[in-house]
Amino acid sequence: MMTTPTDPTVTADAPTHKHGYVHYAHREDHLKRLRRIEGQARGLQRMVEEEKYCIDILTQVSAMTKALQSVALGLLDEHLSHCVVEAARAGGPEADAKVKEASEAIARLVRS
Repeated sequence: MMTTPTDPTVTADAPTHKHGYVHYAHREDHLKRLRRIEGQARGLQRMVEEEKYCIDILTQVSAMTKALQSVALGLLDEHLSHCVVEAARAGGPEADAKVKEASEAIARLVRS
């Protein structure tokens, strides 16, 4: 029989592993940035609806893209310093999988 952790937010089927951004208390920072980006997206929609000048819209798209890249780089940094380092300490196939996963994530970010 499986017992559930004392944390009420964790169910019997949920993993108890905390991801790097939770462990390093950056979760609220990421959420704050993502909410700001969400507001930027709504602002962009409004600009298009109001037929604002194309260059002004493109400038805002560029700002939003940079904001998303900043969040992505922060998450990647935390993944490398927490998840990959932990897996490397443990060694074995999990370490190889985490390094491969991080490498693929970096490749996706470079292509975007």
